[in-house]
Amino acid sequence: MIILGVILAILGYFLWAPLMYIGIALIVIGAVFWVLGSTGRAVGGRKVWY
Repeated sequence: MIILGVILAILGYFLWAPLMYIGIALIVIGAVFWVLGSTGRAVGGRKVWY
């Protein structure tokens, strides 16, 4: 999700501005999920995401 957010943010910077905001939102959400997953906290009812 973080990688997709970075790609969308870069494309949005050069092509279409709303893509940049979507990309930034995906980066933030991905970072939150990453931190919660690394602490061992269950995210969405699951401990491990495959």
